[in-house]
Amino acid sequence: MITELGHFALILAFFIACLQAVVPLIGAHRRLAGWMAVAEPAASLQFILTATSFAALTYAFLYSDFSLRLVALNSHTAKPLLYKITGVWGNHEGSMLLWVLIVTLFGAMVAWFGGNLPPGLRARVLSVQAMIGAAFFAFILFTSNPFLRLEVPPFDGRDLNPLLQDPGLAFHPPFLYLGYVGLSMTFSFAVAALIEGRVDAAWGRWVRPYTLAAWIFLTIGIGLGSWWAYYELGWGGFWFWDPVENASFMPWLIAVALLHSSVVVEKRESLKSWTILLAIIAFGFSMVGAFITRSGVITSVHAFASDPERGVFLLGILAIFMLGGLTLFAARSGVMQSKGVFGLVSRESFLVVNNILLCVAAFVVFVGTIWPLVAELFFDRKLSVGPPFFNLAFTPFMVMLGLILPVGAMLPWKRARLGRAVKALRWPFALAISIGALAWAMQTGRSALGPVGLFMAAWLISGAAIDLWGRTGRGSDRLARLRRLPGADWGKAVAHGGFGVTIAGIAAMMAWEAEDIRVVQIGESVELAGYTITLDGVREVQGPNYLSTMGDVTLSRGGSVIGTMQPEKRIYPVAGMPTTEAALDNGLLRDIYVVIGDPQEGGGWAVRSYYKPLANWIWGGAILMALGGALSLTDRRYRVAAGARKTPRAGVPAE
Repeated sequence: MITELGHFALILAFFIACLQAVVPLIGAHRRLAGWMAVAEPAASLQFILTATSFAALTYAFLYSDFSLRLVALNSHTAKPLLYKITGVWGNHEGSMLLWVLIVTLFGAMVAWFGGNLPPGLRARVLSVQAMIGAAFFAFILFTSNPFLRLEVPPFDGRDLNPLLQDPGLAFHPPFLYLGYVGLSMTFSFAVAALIEGRVDAAWGRWVRPYTLAAWIFLTIGIGLGSWWAYYELGWGGFWFWDPVENASFMPWLIAVALLHSSVVVEKRESLKSWTILLAIIAFGFSMVGAFITRSGVITSVHAFASDPERGVFLLGILAIFMLGGLTLFAARSGVMQSKGVFGLVSRESFLVVNNILLCVAAFVVFVGTIWPLVAELFFDRKLSVGPPFFNLAFTPFMVMLGLILPVGAMLPWKRARLGRAVKALRWPFALAISIGALAWAMQTGRSALGPVGLFMAAWLISGAAIDLWGRTGRGSDRLARLRRLPGADWGKAVAHGGFGVTIAGIAAMMAWEAEDIRVVQIGESVELAGYTITLDGVREVQGPNYLSTMGDVTLSRGGSVIGTMQPEKRIYPVAGMPTTEAALDNGLLRDIYVVIGDPQEGGGWAVRSYYKPLANWIWGGAILMALGGALSLTDRRYRVAAGARKTPRAGVPAE
């Protein structure tokens, strides 16, 4: 009964979305207040119905209702409670229901908190958001229905993919989808502004909180996915340039560019066309990610489905919204003329360079991701584009971005003197050079990657600190003024500093990682980067829904025991799939990473051990970047979107 209620709620939400997509849009065009007023209750009702449907599916997983095909394929009675819950979105159909739930959530947020928006703009935004919702409701109901019944329910389920039964990946998809789907709201604002024919400073301020929220969630989601890949897959890497990893990284890069360009629209009423275009492309990349993971065009541990029919449907949704948005953009380009004029040396110019670097970097990732598919389709050649290409082609743009970031943040709007900003940053530059030189002097026979990375990190972190301190003016009460600075200033400094922290972690791991791979006998020790790793024993352990071969490893240094580590190799009998559980000894400056393999014919066990310097700085930097975004959201100007409504230009109708 509950699952039927969920199915019915999903169908009803689809019809509400269709109604919301049409009625308020007509009302805004004809200035019918009653028709426009339909948008808010419809958005709220659409969210409530979708949440009801999602809750019904969750109930089915919690109580192991194997009469539902989805539950039978992705759950098991012996599975721990956490993974019964995460099994709801650990599959294609459930993840799409989560996707559309978030679409309706963002629409409801505009209905609940968009009181400062002009009625016409709000009605159009909610209508466009409902169009996106209706498209994905149709996709779910016609190709991916999560409420399909089995005529003969099995006694037990087939279990969830064991690789997905992990806390890091349990929370990774919801955060990632909040970011992916949150970019739909920037698309809706962009299309609504094009329909209305008005893009001004107030629009830049209204769209910024939703862009910030989406970027924060996307940052957390990517960080969690990277952390999961690091310790769960057993190869000790934090990023492999997997196509699905790239699918989330591309919209993240475009969202960063959008955040910076929207500041220029808000402050100077410049870059209007460019900002609207970025808002459209950002959501386009998020839909490209959905297509990549669900169409079967690639194979990945992250991919949900390999159904060509679903892929064609998603490709159709992508084509409709992108072609429609870009066509409207071309048709309305005349109403997006910039007002602000700025010099070659100004904050605006540096933000333009920032945007160019980010967009070119995203394009490089896109080409590397899609080129193997293009080569196979059009040239009948099987190619593999891996980390060497991405590292070589992508890294220079990030280095250039890191170099200009502190300088651009210090420059005033409209017109600036470069010498003044450079003078203020002389001590951060000297500190960065000193740290890079120290790293170079301490290493022997290594590449320049580590010293250059630490230089970049120190430059970004100290530059952000100087920029923040410089905003306190002069006098004896600078600390008091520092505490009173707007949340946006604090957020920018923390996010830029977090970017530097992540760069330090990546550079250190790639430059100074040490590894040892060998067969180790019971009681034998391995020396690694000054640490001693001793295999004390191996035992069989029964888990809640798996069998584990667990090693007992002692970690010591200089004769002093640091701790005990327990790497595992698990077998999940229901799924018939093995997984590797690395053992980690975490530290501020390093990780020791141990993986146990198979027993060997001559006795002993295959053991891989790694020394990973500054590993946790990668995810610490991601947390700081997300925290910086959250601090910016606390700025009242963005939180309530209290932008002054400008008088429209001649020839453009007012609301």
